[in-house]
Amino acid sequence: MTRGDVPARSRMARLRAFRTLVRGLPGGRIVWRVAITVVGVAVIAIGILLLPLPGPGWLIIFAGLGILASEYRWAARLLTWVRATFVRWTQWLAARALWIRMLAVLASLAALGAVLWAAWFIGGSPGL
Repeated sequence: MTRGDVPARSRMARLRAFRTLVRGLPGGRIVWRVAITVVGVAVIAIGILLLPLPGPGWLIIFAGLGILASEYRWAARLLTWVRATFVRWTQWLAARALWIRMLAVLASLAALGAVLWAAWFIGGSPGL
C-alpha cells in the first residue's frame, strides 16, 4: 500500500496522535505552537510572493491561514469570515445577469493584466 492509498482520515488520525504526543512532552505545547506559527507564516509569505504571478497565490495564502487556524482562534475567526464573504460574493454574482458576470470576469482579467504589466515593467524584463 502506497502513501496515496492511505485514506485521509487515517492520516488525520496519525497527525492528531502525533500532535497529542508532542504536546504531552515537557515544553511540547510551546514547541508545537512555534512550529505551526513558522510553517503557517512561511506558507502565507510564499502565497504573497506568488500573488503577482498567474497561479494559486490566494489559495496558498488561505492554506497558510488554515494552518494557523489550527492553533490560533483569531486565525480561525478570520478564515471563517473569509469563507463566508467568498460564499456571499459568489451567491451575489450568481444571482446577477449574465452581462454583469461577464463584466466581473473582464474586470478580474484587467486586474490580472495590470499586475502582470506592472511586474514586467517595474520588475524589468529579463532580456533588456
